[in-house]
Amino acid sequence: EARQLQLSMLPKKLPVLPNLEIAAFMRTATEVGGDYYDFRIIENNGLYVAFGDATGHGLQAGTMVTLMKGFFTSDSSKLGMSEFMNHCSRMIKEIELGRILMSFSYLKIEDNKLKITSAGMPPIFFYNNISNEIEEIVIQGMPLGAMKNFPYKVIEKEINSGDIILLLTDGLPEQMNVKEEMFDYSRVKSNFYSVSSNPPEEIINHLVAAGDDWMNGRLQDDDISFVVIRVK
Repeated sequence: EARQLQLSMLPKKLPVLPNLEIAAFMRTATEVGGDYYDFRIIENNGLYVAFGDATGHGLQAGTMVTLMKGFFTSDSSKLGMSEFMNHCSRMIKEIELGRILMSFSYLKIEDNKLKITSAGMPPIFFYNNISNEIEEIVIQGMPLGAMKNFPYKVIEKEINSGDIILLLTDGLPEQMNVKEEMFDYSRVKSNFYSVSSNPPEEIINHLVAAGDDWMNGRLQDDDISFVVIRVK
């Protein structure tokens, strides 16, 4: 029942927009994971993207996902990006869930602009189609619920046709193989680059297959989630 509740927090279908192509994937390590992704379409074919990773697994992590779903659904369109992050962090801290925190990335795509803020999440990989290079976007920020007021930074980038945004939780890069070696972010980057000309769904399939080959039968240590967005 808890697993069904958590999965019900995810979008029933992905947004269909004329300017963006979107794919998403989540595979939990246990019955109830703490990963979360969501979307909100705004005017002029714009898009808000929520992508997060709650501390741990099980019912408490699932509860955090439920909270974030409520915040994102009700408050994301009313507040500026930094204001939204601080609002969520204050509410989580006041609810007093103990050590359960939410690492979270929050994106806004509108016209040819991408705005990003983040709280304790892995790098966001950005493929620039013009330069044919991948940038690791690292934004330092305390996980939501850690502090009531934190100066969450918002960065802005221009986006063009063929650019790709890869969001991922730490499940794949921190996954160990049978030799206790970590997959690592450098391997994520090289695998992403090798399929950067492919549609988002195929990019995710390639990353999942690379992770499964790396594990080679070892049990998955953590939730593995991706969102891939290509600009048309």
